[in-house]
Amino acid sequence: MIPCEREGILSRQKLNDIAKEVFRKAIHLCSALLPLFLSLSYRLVLSLLVFAVIFYTICEFLRLNGKNVPLVSTITATAARKRDENKFVLGPVTLCTGILICALLYPPLPASIGIYALAFGDGLASLSGKLWGKVQIPFAQGKTAEGSLTCFLAIFISSFLAGKNTALSLLLATFGMLIEVLPLKDFDNVFIPILIGGVATLFL
Repeated sequence: MIPCEREGILSRQKLNDIAKEVFRKAIHLCSALLPLFLSLSYRLVLSLLVFAVIFYTICEFLRLNGKNVPLVSTITATAARKRDENKFVLGPVTLCTGILICALLYPPLPASIGIYALAFGDGLASLSGKLWGKVQIPFAQGKTAEGSLTCFLAIFISSFLAGKNTALSLLLATFGMLIEVLPLKDFDNVFIPILIGGVATLFL
């Protein structure tokens, strides 16, 4: 294969990876609406989250056994990372589980801050890293300094707008950035809202 062809293939692969990341994180960012929905109908939203986890799990097992569920299996396959090929795509389960536990454990404001940290901090960090990331962090499985800085800023801004506490927002942003940089794969969806919500509860 000549160099220009190889570069073209790599460029198309990178564009495809970015498109997948944008699609996946668009879903991620939509979770920022859940604190509003929880304030309107707490029990209904919690019930829907439980249903979503169960329904999606069934759909994934069916998909892995060659029985695609219309729309759900297509969305899952479209959003799946390279590492998730021919495997159970865990992201939606951990996303819903993290939000569900956070909402159950904490009062509305700390829970909202934890959910915002997941939606904006983790969501935008990944996008930023894919689009502009240059400086890779050692032992972080490809995560970048640019993505981590984006995570810090997103959590700081969302926490401050929710809680109006500058010192706490700085603490939460630093803590959230440290969690996000760990090689937790999809389980950062669980740890970020629960731990950030827990710290917020201590100070609010």
